[in-house]
Amino acid sequence: MLALGLLNMSCGGGRSDTGEAVRMIQNTGSDTMLQLAQAWAETYGALHPELSIAVTGGGSGAGIAALINGTTEVANASRRIKDEEVAKLPSPPQEHQVAVDALAVIVHPDNPVSQLTLRQLSDVYQGKVTNWRQLGGLDAPIILLSRETNSGTHVYFLEEVLRLGDKESTDIFASQTLLMPSSVGITSEIRRNPNAIGYDGLGYVTAEEKVLALADSDDGRYVRPSVATARDGSYPLARGLFLYTSGQERAEVKDYIAWIMGDDGQAIVARLGFVASEK
Repeated sequence: MLALGLLNMSCGGGRSDTGEAVRMIQNTGSDTMLQLAQAWAETYGALHPELSIAVTGGGSGAGIAALINGTTEVANASRRIKDEEVAKLPSPPQEHQVAVDALAVIVHPDNPVSQLTLRQLSDVYQGKVTNWRQLGGLDAPIILLSRETNSGTHVYFLEEVLRLGDKESTDIFASQTLLMPSSVGITSEIRRNPNAIGYDGLGYVTAEEKVLALADSDDGRYVRPSVATARDGSYPLARGLFLYTSGQERAEVKDYIAWIMGDDGQAIVARLGFVASEK
């Protein structure tokens, strides 16, 4: 997927087929948003051949770091920018919520477990629950999969699942958690390992993984992730997806983001399994 993004890259110049000088927009960040960003760039680039949009992944943290050091103009993030990151920017960033994503918890299709509470999920990822039998499943060890620490999805899962939204909590992932470099890495390992559990943006989930229903409390209603449940807020792990720019946006960047927020850009959001942003 990263290679596909690099295909959009220009070396900073050149000319379009019409002879116009090609201008560049560098777009870096969230792997959850990578397919989405590539689809936007391809579609918009076909409409504006004088513009080259270079899309790369690496995680939300990498995108925001690139924004701070000036190597990207647009950072994709599956979490909100942190206060300490804002403080490192030369001017306050512009935040654009471009979509909503349901973060799905996934297991192998042969796993008999079909639902968990957030408390159970927290205990699993802290290493307090280590066998599927403790959750009504088979007598088998639970293999924990997570995104790497520079991933906005990792940060969101840490804050909203392991720490259950408690800002004072210092709970962390169990030491045996396997950190995967991409969303695709998690889904690939789930298909291979019947004892694994992971999490991923709903847009990356296929029929080869089983999606668990989640409840936000022991007596809460179990809800499966979907476009509808993310939109109405009934699914407990729905989150915003963002574009960040630093300070004053160039006209090309401003026009591109306006197109993303418009009907054509939001149609791509819906087509790829995310929830369109409210206007």
